[in-house]
Amino acid sequence: MGFYAGRKSACLMSRRGFADLPEVSTIVMPALSPTMTHGTISEWTKKPGDVCEAGDVLCEIETDKAVVAFDVQDECVLAKILEEAKGREIQVGMPVALSVEDKAAYEAFVEADKAGKIATPSAEALPSPTASSTSPPAPSLPASPPPSPPTPTAHLGDFALSPAARHLLHSRHLTLSAEVHGTGKGGRLTKGDVIQAIANGQVTAQAPRQAAPASTAPPPPSTPPKAQAAALAAVPPPPPGLDPAQVRIPTIQAGPGAFSDTKNSNMRKVIARRLAESKATVPHAYETVDCEIDAVLLFRKQMQRDFEVNVSVNDFIIRSAALALRDVPEANAFWDGPKGTAVPKEDVDISVAVATPAGLITPIISGSDRRRLSEISATMKDLAGRARQGKLKPEEFQGGSFTISNLGMFGIDEFSAVINPPQAAIMAVGRGAKRVRAPPYLPNQHAGNLKPYTATVMTATLSFDRRVLDEALAAQFLQAFKSYMSRPELLLL
Repeated sequence: MGFYAGRKSACLMSRRGFADLPEVSTIVMPALSPTMTHGTISEWTKKPGDVCEAGDVLCEIETDKAVVAFDVQDECVLAKILEEAKGREIQVGMPVALSVEDKAAYEAFVEADKAGKIATPSAEALPSPTASSTSPPAPSLPASPPPSPPTPTAHLGDFALSPAARHLLHSRHLTLSAEVHGTGKGGRLTKGDVIQAIANGQVTAQAPRQAAPASTAPPPPSTPPKAQAAALAAVPPPPPGLDPAQVRIPTIQAGPGAFSDTKNSNMRKVIARRLAESKATVPHAYETVDCEIDAVLLFRKQMQRDFEVNVSVNDFIIRSAALALRDVPEANAFWDGPKGTAVPKEDVDISVAVATPAGLITPIISGSDRRRLSEISATMKDLAGRARQGKLKPEEFQGGSFTISNLGMFGIDEFSAVINPPQAAIMAVGRGAKRVRAPPYLPNQHAGNLKPYTATVMTATLSFDRRVLDEALAAQFLQAFKSYMSRPELLLL
């Protein structure tokens, strides 16, 4: 199903007509999500010469969220493809294809294209909502003089060398040219600078110095302070080393097939950018709780045996989190950046992280607190399957009031997740593992009757926006979640 903002007649942005040429329409890259700035053609479902009926899928576009089908709204014939599938990233508004009205126009287009009479449209030729031909030119500013090149250091004493560079020069008895500049802090010459200078032929060999007899006499008063420091720091030279011509500079060359570059998808680029922004701008706080899930495992087996209902532990987690959000509505909120306030949400819409080949996506189970376990299970299976195929609708993964990320199936004990703004919290869930637990303390029970026991324990870590939730509210939510996980019969109410 195709979707794009405005639904403007398959994005036919410009028409060009000539006396002897067919009328040609330009199809441009549409904006398929609010945050989309670039897209990649994943697959063309039509080829030049195919008739496109209204509602037919023209191509599949990889956006910053998912792979979305792009359908046409008017009947046309695809005349020419300008951007091949799985090619470069295309900016929104850039031409991707040309179309004509009917088959007769297509045949005329082919002949005109062979004769070179069809000019490929460019982004500059298309109307831009932000371009203005009447805007005055920017005032010219006086050109600033170019920065003067750094003055070569004529004297390179020990004070301008790093320890590694000093050792390399002294051990090889080398003298640097005055044109060599240091790249270290404050212009200090590093070992890499010396090696590069050797490769560039900017060094000369010198005869080994003989060790001068030690003298206790102070230097004459007229000696400059830097020279005094150099004299005090002088040490006897090491044994004679190699000639500079014999110094071999190692080079590293990757053999064929040693590595390959993997191009990031649009989705992974957006994920990286949004998570970096979240960690930089959202004050993260964390709380962790251990839940004993033996009752959930037993209840799950009973449902499968008595009612032939197959539900996963993840379905219990989603249902428990939804009811906990209903009990602690302050956690079911998001942060409104422009207003600087926390805004509560009426509906409990839980986003569940699903790993796909293109990246991580979070399909939404809307109204999770009103759904039964079996309904949550069926909805989750459908959403996860279509998410891995890239067939989700935009409204099925945009929005949500709370996110769950479960890595228990990968054997992860516990982890912390990054908040997905503008949501206020995300819960990271680990696997259930057998652990020895201390018995609960009961005031009226004799200490001799208290014995350790073994239980299946699952760790849940809540990452929350400190501007929306404080530690007490986060603890209330986790306690409510733990209560529902320990008493799964409450999930049926």
